[in-house]
Amino acid sequence: MPKQEIPAEWTVLSMLEWGTEYLQQKRVNTPRLSIEWLLAHLLGCKRLDLYLKFDRPLSQDELSSFKPMLLRRGKHEPLQYITGSTDFFGLEIKVNPSVLIPRPETEQLVELILDDHPNSEKKTILDIGTGSGCIPLALKSKCASWDVFAFDLSEDALKTAQANSKYLNLDVTFFKSDLFFPELPSTLQSADIIVSNPPYIEPKESSEIDIEVRNFEPTMALFHENVSSVYTSIIHLAERLLKNGGMLYLEINQRHDDSIQTLFNPKSWETELVKDYNGHPRMLKCRHINCI
Repeated sequence: MPKQEIPAEWTVLSMLEWGTEYLQQKRVNTPRLSIEWLLAHLLGCKRLDLYLKFDRPLSQDELSSFKPMLLRRGKHEPLQYITGSTDFFGLEIKVNPSVLIPRPETEQLVELILDDHPNSEKKTILDIGTGSGCIPLALKSKCASWDVFAFDLSEDALKTAQANSKYLNLDVTFFKSDLFFPELPSTLQSADIIVSNPPYIEPKESSEIDIEVRNFEPTMALFHENVSSVYTSIIHLAERLLKNGGMLYLEINQRHDDSIQTLFNPKSWETELVKDYNGHPRMLKCRHINCI
């Protein structure tokens, strides 16, 4: 492609146009949106407000701050990692490469739980593989009376989740544990609800994953050699912790919905497959009907 001409003066409009073309050459997804997002972050405004600032010149300090962000985006790094945060259920969630970037499908998982359990009574919640803490923090923000626990194996992920909890002033108990050898705090003896968005992609599927996800998001949170064993371990922990009639909510890989559902003993569980807003099977809602 021909080399781009450098504008005589850098304004919001000239950066929008030049940056969009630059990212197009780098084959970045949604180049215009990317530049708008980064400029809005730089200037501390909403994306739509940029269109009221077309003639605003960018200072040298602003240009110096913007260039590294543009270069990172040109390498396909996700916007959320560049800006350091994302919106999830109306909350500003801090993110970095130690945690997955929360997805709209996971927001729907939270909606499903809240729809099934209006904030009418105190409940105990456990989130397995919490990452940024987006799920338990969103639940706590809507249901202040709930006791919310969450664990992860990654120390860095837990630091991020705890930082989000402090930033949002939401009281969630985060702790380190391994799903396959779970160690729970003494304050968590039983639960009304367990939720998890576990690693559900097999390594052989990695070539089909978008480069932004494959090259930048944490492998441990995305992939597992034996996805069935992950869900089996979650089921075992749920059978140990859930109260009679307790609920387990899972995000799943749409390609493996049938195989995951067959892991549940029909004598002990009632399961319902729930589709996401795109019509793909994405969540399992499971009621434990035979707690011992």
